[in-house]
Amino acid sequence: MDTNYTVLARKYRSQDFQSLIGQDVLVKTLTTAINTGRIAHAYIFTGIRGTGKTSTARILAKALNCLSSDGPTATPCGKCENCRAIAAGQHIDVLEIDAASHTGVDNMREILDAAQYRPTNGRYKVYIIDEVHMLSASAFNALLKTLEEPPAHVIFILATTEIRKVPVTILSRCQRFDLVRVPVDTLKTHFAWIAEQEKVELSDAANELLARAADGSVRDGLSLLDQAIAQTGGHVDEQAVMDMLKRADRGVVVDFMQTILSGNVAAAMAKVDEIYTNGADLTMLLMDMMEWTHWATRMHPVLRASVGDNVPYTADQRARINEINKHVSLNTLSRIWQVMVASVSEMAASVNQKQCFDMLVVRLMHIADMPSLPEILKQEKSDTSHPAPTVAPAPKQDVITINSATDLADALQAAREIMLYSYFTKNIEISDITNNCISYFDRGDDAEFQKKLIIWLNTKTGQNWTLNKIEKSGQNQTVREQIEHDVESDPMVADAMSLFADAEIVGISKQ
Repeated sequence: MDTNYTVLARKYRSQDFQSLIGQDVLVKTLTTAINTGRIAHAYIFTGIRGTGKTSTARILAKALNCLSSDGPTATPCGKCENCRAIAAGQHIDVLEIDAASHTGVDNMREILDAAQYRPTNGRYKVYIIDEVHMLSASAFNALLKTLEEPPAHVIFILATTEIRKVPVTILSRCQRFDLVRVPVDTLKTHFAWIAEQEKVELSDAANELLARAADGSVRDGLSLLDQAIAQTGGHVDEQAVMDMLKRADRGVVVDFMQTILSGNVAAAMAKVDEIYTNGADLTMLLMDMMEWTHWATRMHPVLRASVGDNVPYTADQRARINEINKHVSLNTLSRIWQVMVASVSEMAASVNQKQCFDMLVVRLMHIADMPSLPEILKQEKSDTSHPAPTVAPAPKQDVITINSATDLADALQAAREIMLYSYFTKNIEISDITNNCISYFDRGDDAEFQKKLIIWLNTKTGQNWTLNKIEKSGQNQTVREQIEHDVESDPMVADAMSLFADAEIVGISKQ
């Protein structure tokens, strides 16, 4: 049994500039500098974990000391004594120092004293200080002078994930390179190549999940791929990766968000129970819901933000999101986003995540019922003009009566038919409502709206309704436009706007 297994992240670590993926600008700059002899005395590499900071430092050390040429070369051979020793971390002139365990000023003085001596086997002494931000203030101060004017044979390469913690006096003495997150497509290509080398079956859908879960980190992605291979025995498919990550399928997330926005509390809670029983991580589900809300907002027809080809959903799922967006306002999406963001810390601190998540779902489903500022002002005016009666009102009847567009909008809102209400108030011009017959013009031209509304009307009123769709607009106002007009003409709103120079009403939403 082979006990010397090497994990993929180490086995396929970049050994030269050509194999360093996702950092094209960095590679081009360093290779040009080496080829033209413009080699700096100090570099600092920063970026998230797993993007190649330490690998780049080792490659640069090889380039400076490779024996395949008479001087530094941008294409180290990887076969000479120096290259092999540097790759193994055993070269006497290339010192990798972990700043986390060498934080003190005494450690730094030892390093600087040794730097004065010429290299033994290489052209340069290279000091690679990893996680340099963890050095103490006194250690940084001790490093300053040598870092600014080091001996000609010394090169300092600093690496950190916390660039803001590095003193500006250090940064000003180094050439800084920011290593970017590796794009998903680049990671997918890399993982597919590694799977081929390892003779592993990796489906495209599973590869997509792994690349997105890596969040731009090559090392994180390879660790996940390693785990997936160990779990499946070399046949990595989408379901196996989802089980490993404890994530729900994006189609499930789309279904779940549609249920939440429909206002059906019982169905939503049943869906939560089903997802939880299937073993999904509720914290990851919350992250997926936030991802859905983010992309739904960017895809919303009102915003029209460019999304390109990087939307992490299939064509069918994108079509469903577009359909949902026809009935959901940006205001609603913004509100549920705020509730989700506030719930992240609650979930992390909660003893019982399931209970916390259940309450989150209830909040999400009722957040759209919160009145907006214009509605509050309008209600206050109405309360002032029409004092509450002293006699208790009659009990609310189950059967409703509809004689106007406002009656219909109020009935839809009271029944929590969020999508129907949103589409009706935004797109429908009512020409006439007489004897259970509604004549209207549909600005959105939604074929499904008429079917859904007539079923709802017949059920709620106990009568048969007829909907007559007009082909040409009669220039009538929608309910939302009526609300906007009422708010703009409200004296209280006018007084409020007069308090601020250049104030304007940019949007009104009635949910």
